[in-house]
Amino acid sequence: MADELEFIEEGLQRSQIDEFFKEELARAGYGGMDVAHTPMGTQIVLKAEKPGMVIGKGGKNIRKITTQLEERFDLDDPQIDVQEVDEPDLNAQIVADRLANALERGWYFRKAGHTTIDRIMDAGALGAEIVLSGKVTGNRGRVEKFNRGYIKHNGEPAQSIVDHGQGVAVMKLGTIGVDVKIIPPGAELPDDFEIDEDADIEDLIVDEEEIEGEGVEELLEGEEPAESELGGPEGEAPGEEELTESADDEAEEEILEEDLESGARPDRHAEEGASSTSPPESEETVEEAIDELEEEVEPEEFDEVEADIEEEADALLEEMEEEEAETAESESESESESESEEEGEE
Repeated sequence: MADELEFIEEGLQRSQIDEFFKEELARAGYGGMDVAHTPMGTQIVLKAEKPGMVIGKGGKNIRKITTQLEERFDLDDPQIDVQEVDEPDLNAQIVADRLANALERGWYFRKAGHTTIDRIMDAGALGAEIVLSGKVTGNRGRVEKFNRGYIKHNGEPAQSIVDHGQGVAVMKLGTIGVDVKIIPPGAELPDDFEIDEDADIEDLIVDEEEIEGEGVEELLEGEEPAESELGGPEGEAPGEEELTESADDEAEEEILEEDLESGARPDRHAEEGASSTSPPESEETVEEAIDELEEEVEPEEFDEVEADIEEEADALLEEMEEEEAETAESESESESESESEEEGEE
């Protein structure tokens, strides 16, 4: 069976069980039920105004109801638990049955509606609505509504918060439908809010001068970054000395690369126990290191480099002279052609 059909079957069975309880427990003040299917069986929680009438003498009535549930609705081991309703005037199903019974006994619909809704609000409900639909006074049917307080008609609160009950009054002219909705006291609605009259507004206002006067360190007191993020010990920002050391490290790496390309000896810091990769401590040490490199580099290598540069420069000069000569020849030829054309025209 598909999931959709399974949901339909469960809803249909639930409504049929509800109607069965309304007929069997009308005198006991039936107030609704909850059905839960478990591996141990089907658990049914009944709410009634008079639990003693539901159970019966020696449990006779409850055993009868359990047997009928197994036979009529094919329930697996039904277990019925009866609970007493604390406040019947706040149970929508009990109120609907009472109002339908009052109409059947001849109460005028308007008097019965106002009296019932006043009792609901006196019990502490946040809101209530009673709708009577049918031939309430004559041959023509109409709808009469009685409202008090605050009521929800749609959305998730209307399904989870609002208690809904229905009843039917059988009259000589026809049936009258009774629809009751109640919001119980203490319900937490999503649009509720509170105003604190004793609140001190001055404590909530922040001066702009205080915000401008605060430093970055004061704003970040509670959130100190890790040592790896700032580079200093215990989250401290790197100072000028560390910045100069990083710059010296970069200069040292560049010098080492030049040494390797030129073939110089990398152990210039061997004196005084200094390692070859230790960075200089200041700008003077960097200049001294550069002077030492210049002294260590052999002059023959500089001569070879200068000779290569001179050869490239001579070749470039020759190319430039040849290009200039070609351009001069082309210009002289174009001028001679233009002069000959002018003479021919004359």
